[in-house]
Amino acid sequence: MSSMNATLGPLEVIDGRCMVGEFRRPGGSWVEFRTDGLCQHAPDSEDELIPWSRIMDGISVILGRGDPSIGGNYTFPAVVSGLVGRNGHGGGHLDMTLRHPYEYRSVVFDRHDHSYRVPEAAFLQQLLTQTVDAGEARRLAEADWLGRAAERLAALKFWTTRREISAAVAQARQDGTPVGS
Repeated sequence: MSSMNATLGPLEVIDGRCMVGEFRRPGGSWVEFRTDGLCQHAPDSEDELIPWSRIMDGISVILGRGDPSIGGNYTFPAVVSGLVGRNGHGGGHLDMTLRHPYEYRSVVFDRHDHSYRVPEAAFLQQLLTQTVDAGEARRLAEADWLGRAAERLAALKFWTTRREISAAVAQARQDGTPVGS
């Protein structure tokens, strides 16, 4: 079991477990990355497991509840401008397209009581997307690997371009290579 503990926005890697959202809140919703897939934990329903092999085209991280295509109030820019999800209120969701059969899926999570730094959501989304697109989605359940990548990205204190975010995430995904070297 991993001793690595790291956070990156709503992602927490703690005691060998990789989770998105506030898993400590009784009756809450969160997502766990397991070796066999992404598992949605929600109150009043059975856990839902989505096998890694079904996830295609990356995973989007949305802070706030609702459909980001309606009015823009639940998109990343809305969080930046303070319209939703500030200081641990509300929730979020991971959006993805699944194959066999093809379908759109959104899994929800509750926000933590602390606020997330703006770049963390962008870094997390790029980390999830690059890992899925590389055919390595199962690595998201490897606590040591994911924890190291999250720790490297969380240490970056700047907001930058999409290209720079992508490059920083690509470097953080490489085992043993510190960001910026």
